[in-house]
Amino acid sequence: MCKKCGKTITQISISRSSTCEFCGADLHSCINCQFYSPGSHYDCHETIDELVKDKDRANFCDYFSPAKIEAGEVENSKSKSDQAKAAFAALFG
Repeated sequence: MCKKCGKTITQISISRSSTCEFCGADLHSCINCQFYSPGSHYDCHETIDELVKDKDRANFCDYFSPAKIEAGEVENSKSKSDQAKAAFAALFG
């Protein structure tokens, strides 16, 4: 499932250049990885050597493994700033 739009991905294998067929988001990215863990060292459960700054863009990480998420988890994957912006927009439209 794409953590950006929440749609189920039908692709069998995900390469570095794979994108979501619905929203066009990069799939080989930290936010779509089972090892992504905000708050961990470099936000990853694996022992990576380099920080990946843009967590929702494609990267070359060899540890990447697609996360298995449920539809309700997509909202929780948004950054705090995105959640704050959405709350502001809901209040002041």
